[in-house]
Amino acid sequence: MPYRRNFVRRFSGLLFLASLTVCLWLGQFPHNGHLSWSASATAQTTNAAQLVQQGVDRYQAGNYLESIKAWKAALEEYQKRNDRPGTALVLENLARAYEQLGQTDQSLAHWEQLSKLYRQTNDLPQEGRVLIELAQTYSRIGQPRKAIALLCNPDDQGNCAKDSTLHLFRTSHHATLEVAALGSLGDAYRLIGEYDQAITKALEPGLQLAKELKHVAYQRSILNSLGNAYLSRAQVNYRRAAAALQRGNQKASKVAQEKGLQADKAALVQFEASKALAQTQGDQTGDQTSELRSLVGAIPAYYRTGETLSATNALAKANQLLTVLPNNRERVYMTIDLAQLLQPESATGTLSKNRCSQTPSPPQIEALLRQAIDSARQLQDDRAASFALGALGHLYECRSDYAKALDWTAQARWAADQALHAKDSLYLWEWQTGRILNAQQQTKEAIKAYERSLSTLETIRGDILIAERDIQFDFRDGVEPIYRELVALKLSQEQPVSTWSKTKDVSASKQDFQSILGTIDALKLAELQDYFGSECIIVAASQAGGNSQVETGTAVFNTFILEQRMAVILSLPKGQKKFAWVDMPRSTLLEQINAFRQGLQSYRYKLDGYDTEPARQVYDWLIRPFAKDLEQEKIKTLVFVQDGILRSIPMAALHNGEKFLIQQYAIAITPSLPLTDRTPLKRNDLRVLALGLTEGKTVGGEKFQPLDYVGQETSAVTAELPGSKLLLNGAFTSDQLQKELGQTAYPIVHIATHGKFGTDPKDTFIITGNGEKLTLTDLEKLIRRKSRNQEPLELLALTACETAVGDDRSALGLAGVALQAGAKSAVASLWSINDTATATVATDFYAHLRNSTRTKAEALQAAQVALLEQPQYAHPAYWSPFILIGNWQ
Repeated sequence: MPYRRNFVRRFSGLLFLASLTVCLWLGQFPHNGHLSWSASATAQTTNAAQLVQQGVDRYQAGNYLESIKAWKAALEEYQKRNDRPGTALVLENLARAYEQLGQTDQSLAHWEQLSKLYRQTNDLPQEGRVLIELAQTYSRIGQPRKAIALLCNPDDQGNCAKDSTLHLFRTSHHATLEVAALGSLGDAYRLIGEYDQAITKALEPGLQLAKELKHVAYQRSILNSLGNAYLSRAQVNYRRAAAALQRGNQKASKVAQEKGLQADKAALVQFEASKALAQTQGDQTGDQTSELRSLVGAIPAYYRTGETLSATNALAKANQLLTVLPNNRERVYMTIDLAQLLQPESATGTLSKNRCSQTPSPPQIEALLRQAIDSARQLQDDRAASFALGALGHLYECRSDYAKALDWTAQARWAADQALHAKDSLYLWEWQTGRILNAQQQTKEAIKAYERSLSTLETIRGDILIAERDIQFDFRDGVEPIYRELVALKLSQEQPVSTWSKTKDVSASKQDFQSILGTIDALKLAELQDYFGSECIIVAASQAGGNSQVETGTAVFNTFILEQRMAVILSLPKGQKKFAWVDMPRSTLLEQINAFRQGLQSYRYKLDGYDTEPARQVYDWLIRPFAKDLEQEKIKTLVFVQDGILRSIPMAALHNGEKFLIQQYAIAITPSLPLTDRTPLKRNDLRVLALGLTEGKTVGGEKFQPLDYVGQETSAVTAELPGSKLLLNGAFTSDQLQKELGQTAYPIVHIATHGKFGTDPKDTFIITGNGEKLTLTDLEKLIRRKSRNQEPLELLALTACETAVGDDRSALGLAGVALQAGAKSAVASLWSINDTATATVATDFYAHLRNSTRTKAEALQAAQVALLEQPQYAHPAYWSPFILIGNWQ
C-alpha cells in the first residue's frame, strides 16, 4: 500500500539523524553530548565559570530559559574581557538552547556569530563545524536548499563548488568534518526529493569514510539517514504504483509496488545496522536516542513488508527506551510518533491524517499524547505542545466526543499561535476545528475555520510545497482536502441550475460565486506548485495580473470533483455565475472518463466505427445544463478550468448527438483564469524556431520509435512563417536551442519529438536529437533565459507528447506546461499521432494564426474542423488530441 509519511514526523525532527556534528565534541561535552562547558584555563574567571556551569545544570534539567539567562550573563563577562574561547563556548551553548525552545531565529543568529568569530581567527575546523550546524538548522526549519548551498553549492552536474564547505574539508584533509558535511548534505537532498543524490552522492560516501575513520557515532547517524532516504524512495514508488493502478496499468503498478518493497527492505537493513551499533555502545543517552530513532524509522517498513511481529517488538522496545531518555523536544516528538505508530493503519500510510480508523484506538495512544503534552509544557515548547495537543484533539474527534475535541484543538491553536515558526501546525488545527464544527452541523462557523486555515496556509504554502519536496506526496492528504472540503461546504449553501440524473430545475443561482472560484483558483495554484516544485509558478501568477473577468463571447467552465459528486460552474460575461451538480461517485467518474479517453485513442477506424455515446454522456454532464445560456449570450469560445481526471480528455471531442463541440465553439483550457496572461497575440514577425526528431532512439533503456512524419510537419511549419528556422535530428540539441534563442527573437517554439508527461516532473521530458532527455524544468530554464531581455514566448508547441490514460497528475503537468515554461500559450497533444494528420493540423493552425481576425483558439478550431471534415480523418483520435493551453486570445 502507498506510504504516507507521518505528518507530525515531518516537523519533529525533519532529520532523525540530526546531531551529526555534535559527536565532534564528545570529549569536551558533558555526558548528554550537547553542550560545551569547559573553556580554556585562562578564560575561566570564577564568576563566568560558575555561570556556565549553572547553565549546563539547568539545561540538563530541561530548564532552557534559565540556562539561557545564565549563559547570557556569562557571555557578557567574556565579551568584556575579549575572551574569544569563552565567548565561543557560550555562543554555541546559547544556539543549542534556543534550538531546544524552537526559537530558530535566535539559534541561527548565534551560530552565525560563532562562525564569524572562528573566521576572524582563521580556525577552519571550528568554522566548518559551525557551518555544518547552520546547515542542519536550515534543514530542520524547512529550508534544505539553503543547507545545500552552504555545504556544496552544486553545479548542474551535482559537483560541489570549489569554494564550498565540503570541498574545503576535502582539500584540507579534515576527514571527520567531511563525514559530518556529507551526512547533513544527504539529509538536505532527501528533503528536496533528490533521493538518488542523497544516497549515492552524500550518504554512501559518508558512510564509507566513517567506516575508514572507525567513527561509530557517525556510522549510526548516517545509517539512520540512509534508512530515511530509502523510506522516501519507497514512498515515491508506492505513489507510482497507485497512479498506475488508477489508469488501469496493472503491470506497471506491480513493478512500482515491488520497487517500493525493495526500498523498504533496504531501509530496514540500514535501520537495523544503526540499531546494532547503538546496542553495542553501552547505555549512554546518545546511544539510546540513536537506537530509538532506528526503531521508530523502521516500524512503518516492518508493517509494509509483512513483518508484523518485528513491528510489535520494535514498538515495545521504543516505548521502553522512551522512559529513560532526558526530557527534550526530540523526546516529545518521538512520543507523538509512537502514539500514532500504535495504529497500524497510520504507520503504513493507509489512513489519511484527517481520517479516523475503523478499529478502536489502543488506550496507550491517549496516555502517550498526554505525556507528550506534559513534557512540552515543562520545556515551555509551544510548537511541540501544539502538535501533541492537536493529535489528542483528533483522537477525540474520531471518538465523536466533539466537545473535548474542540477544547483540545483550541489549546493546540493557542500553542501554535504563541510559538515562532508554528504556522505549519496552526493551519492544521484550524482545519481540524472546521471538520469538528461541520460534524456538529455548524456550517457557517465551519466555513470560517476553513478560511482561517487556508489564510494561514497561504503564508507558508511556498515553503511547504517547494522547500520540502520530500513531502510532496503529502499534498493530497495535508493540503488539497482543505480546499475541497471548503468548496463543498460553500456550494452546499448555493442553489444549482440542475442536478444531473435527478432534476432539471433551471432556476439560476443568485448567489455570489466569487469566493468559491477564488478558493478553487488557490487550489489550482497550489497543485501546480506541488507538481513542479518551482517558484516560477508563483512568479507567473504574479505577472498574470489575477484577472478573473470573462470577455464578451467567452464562457468559462470550472469543474470540481468531490467524493460523491462533481460541481460544474459556468462563468459568463458581465459576471453571471451558474452551477450544476453531477451526482456520481469519484470512482465511477474515473472509470467513465478513462473509457472515453481509451475509445478516443482507438483510431484508424472510420467514423461509423466510433461510438459517440461516451462523448454525449460527458457533454450532458458539462455542457447541456447551460446550452441555452451559451446560445443566449452568443458564446463563441469555451475555456475549461478542469479538475483531476477531466484534464486528460479533449473537450473538442464532446458530442451533443449531432456534432462535436469543436464544430460549435473554439476551445481552450487553462489551469486557472487569474493565472492566465490574456494580452492579445502580437502578430508582427511571427517567426518560429522548429525542432524535430524523425529518428528512433533508445534513452535510458526505453525505446522510442521513429516519427516518420515529423520532417514533413516541421518543414511545412517553417515554410508557413517567414524568417523561421528548423533544427532537425542531430541539429536539435539543448545547446543549439539555447544558442538560437539567445541570437534571435522567436515568438514561437515548435517542438515535434517524443515527449511524456509523467506523475512526477522528473518523468516529464522530451527527447532531443542527440538522445538526451530534456525535462520541462530544463526547457523552462532555456526559455526564461531567452525572455530576460526580450518579450515572453508567445507560444510553445509540443505536438508529439503523450499523457497516460487515467493519470491526472501527468495531465496536471500538461495543463501547467505554458506557465512553467514561461510561455503565454501552449499547443500540446494528449497523445501522439504518427501520421500526416499532425502536420496538416500544425500547418493550418499557423496559417490561420497569421489572420489578424482569428484568436489562437479560433485558429486551432479552424484547423481541427478542416481535418475532421476529411473522411479519412473523421475519427476524433486524429484531430482532438491537440489542445490549446493558457492564453486563447
